[in-house]
Amino acid sequence: MSRAGPPAPPVVAVVVAYGAAALLDECLASLSGGPPVVVVDNSCDAEVRSVATRHGANYVDPGANLGFAGGVNAGMSGRSDADVLLVNPDATITPDDIAILRRCLHADERLACVAPTQVSPATGATDRVAWPFPTPMGAWVEAVGLGRLRRRADFLIGSVLLLRSTALDEVGAFDEQFFPLYAEETDWQRRARQLGWSVRLCGEATATHVGAGTGGDPRRREVYFHAGQERYIRKHHGRGGWALYRAAVLAGALPRTLLLRGDRRQLAAGRLRLYGHGPTRVQERLSPTPASGQVSMEQDPR
Repeated sequence: MSRAGPPAPPVVAVVVAYGAAALLDECLASLSGGPPVVVVDNSCDAEVRSVATRHGANYVDPGANLGFAGGVNAGMSGRSDADVLLVNPDATITPDDIAILRRCLHADERLACVAPTQVSPATGATDRVAWPFPTPMGAWVEAVGLGRLRRRADFLIGSVLLLRSTALDEVGAFDEQFFPLYAEETDWQRRARQLGWSVRLCGEATATHVGAGTGGDPRRREVYFHAGQERYIRKHHGRGGWALYRAAVLAGALPRTLLLRGDRRQLAAGRLRLYGHGPTRVQERLSPTPASGQVSMEQDPR
């Protein structure tokens, strides 16, 4: 006679917010009846506090913008042995779909995290959730126009992501050098895989995700995204790896700038300028230090 394994640990949901109280309201409404929720308000916004309180969430005002990684770490600080469900404030997921994620996560004892299928609430289109790790060689594959061949599911985007408690204990917290956001979930899953954990897209569960739902300048988001890529490559591939990665992006952007027209040309030209200067250097000119809490923090547009 087979015996059931130990019960799955409880779940706590962590939402790192920055303004956009109306979207946060929809997010928390979707979680109603589900796990307890912690809202970390990086904007220190009275309206965000009001929405969180009205939905019965535990509201945390850190007094500064900690960035996404810092906000996640603050939200997880009292988790005890609970699994952690990360939910962007521009995403929604129901308790039924959370239950599916829990079953998926605990069906395999070496899964560090799982993510649901994500759809755009505006169009109903399915968004890509699973991506290959950024690498210097991968950047060269992209540069020569063969990016469609890179279909590995190395990591899952962090807009809706269920993290296993024991994996968090072993892998550790999110790395707060990825400020204000981008690549922190990539880095965490890379570290998890190095310790023998794996990840899985749980297609039976579904969430919605607006993408860049908290607004802000898209050019600033572009800088933040590529600065996160630079930090990730430098951390995991060193200075030489970053030099190769940067060269690949420049090599791919230059002919596109010369040959394409319209918005695609503008995008390539912007990428050429950004990587010519260096994304983290450009971000330094845009952003104060994390402690000041003044930098805008838009959520993940992917």
